[in-house]
Amino acid sequence: MSDWLPTYCTNVHAGRTLQETLDQLDRFAPRVRELVATDDDPSAPIGLGLWLSASTARELRADGDARRIRDGLLDRGLHVVTLNGFPYGDFHAEVVKHAVYEPHWADPRRLQYTTDLAHLLVDLLPDGVEDASISTLPIGWGRDFSNEGCGCSVGLAASHLTSAASMLRDLEDRTGVRIHLDLEPEPGCVLDTSRDVVDLFDQAFSPSDDVDHRRYLGVCHDVCHASVMFEPQTAALRTYREHDISVGKIQVSSAIEVDFDAIDDAEERARVLQVYRGFDEPRYLHQTSIRTGREPHFDVESFEDLPLALSNHAERSVPTGLWRTHFHVPIFTGGLEGWSSTRPEIERCLAAWPANEPLPTLEVETYAWEVLPSCMYAAGDGGLASGIAEELRWLRGLLATLRAPEDP
Repeated sequence: MSDWLPTYCTNVHAGRTLQETLDQLDRFAPRVRELVATDDDPSAPIGLGLWLSASTARELRADGDARRIRDGLLDRGLHVVTLNGFPYGDFHAEVVKHAVYEPHWADPRRLQYTTDLAHLLVDLLPDGVEDASISTLPIGWGRDFSNEGCGCSVGLAASHLTSAASMLRDLEDRTGVRIHLDLEPEPGCVLDTSRDVVDLFDQAFSPSDDVDHRRYLGVCHDVCHASVMFEPQTAALRTYREHDISVGKIQVSSAIEVDFDAIDDAEERARVLQVYRGFDEPRYLHQTSIRTGREPHFDVESFEDLPLALSNHAERSVPTGLWRTHFHVPIFTGGLEGWSSTRPEIERCLAAWPANEPLPTLEVETYAWEVLPSCMYAAGDGGLASGIAEELRWLRGLLATLRAPEDP
C-alpha cells in the first residue's frame, strides 16, 4: 500500500541496553524483512516501531550516535517509523504487571524520557519524513490517581503534557519535523476510553494556551484495548474525529475472547475454561472484561487481571458471558482450542477509516510471543521472525482488500 509501510513494534524483542537493543534488531528485523518481501519487490523496506528504554534513550542521546544507527538500519531496509514511549524500563523482566505504568505523567521522569525520545526520533527518521508519532501511556494506572494523598495529580500530569507539547513545538520550529505525542488508552488506566480522552482535552488543555495542544498531542488507538473495553471501534474513531483529536497511530493488536454463553455442553465449557486458564501467566497484566446480556441491554464487569476474573467467576460457578482479555495474540489468528480472538475488530477499525484519507501510522504490536501457550507457535528465533512476518503479510492483505480503488 502506498500509504503504509509494514511496521512492527520492537518491544517484542526489546533490549535493556543500547547494545542489547541493536543486537536484537540485527537478530530479528532483517529476517522479518526478507520474509515479508514480495517477488515484485524483494528489497522493499519494512518499518520499525522502535522501543528504547529510558536508560537506552538517555545513552543514545548523549552519544549523539542516532544518525549513524539510522543509516545502518536503512542499509538493511529497516526504516524507523515511530517510537513506542510507553514502557519505561525492562519490558521483558520476569514480572512487569503494574510496573509498566511507572513513572506516570505526574512524575517529571516521564517528561524527560519523552523529551529524549522526541529528539532522537528526529535523527532516526529517514530524510524527508516530516511527521511521526511517539505513543505514550494514558496518564497512568487509574487506581494510582484515585488515592488521596498519593501525590498523583491529573492536573500535574496535564501540566507535564503541556510542557511536552511546548517542547515538541520548539523542536518542529528548529527541525521542520512535527513529532506528535499520542496517548494510548488502556483498560484500568486514567484514560481507558475515547470519552476519557475527550474529557482530558476539554478540561485540561485550554484553547487560549500559547501552545496548540491538538497539533502535538493526540491518540494512539490500540485495537485490542478498545476491544477489551467493549468500545466499538467505529464509535471510538468517530468520537475523536468529532472532537478534533487526531489519531496519530493505530496499534494493530488482537485480544482473546470466549463466549461461554454460546457453549451449551457443560464438559466442553469446562474444557474451554481450562484452555483459557493457560493464558494466566505472571509477566504481564491481563485486564479482563466480561459482558453479560445482549445488545442493547448488557452489563460489563471489569477486572484488572485474568486471575481475578477467574477467581470471582469461574471458580465459584459455571462461567457465563462473553470474556475478553488483554493478551496480545498474533493478529492473523482467529483462535484455537475453543477460544477465539477479536481479529474482526481490526477489520472494523480499518474499514472505518475514510478511504479518501491517508492512514495514520499502523504498527503491529504483538509483544507477548514469549508467553503465549506453547501450542501456538514454534519457539526460537525462526519462529518469532516467521510469526511477525506472517502478521505483516496478513495485515497487508487486509489493507489491499479494504482500500482497493473502486472500479470506475
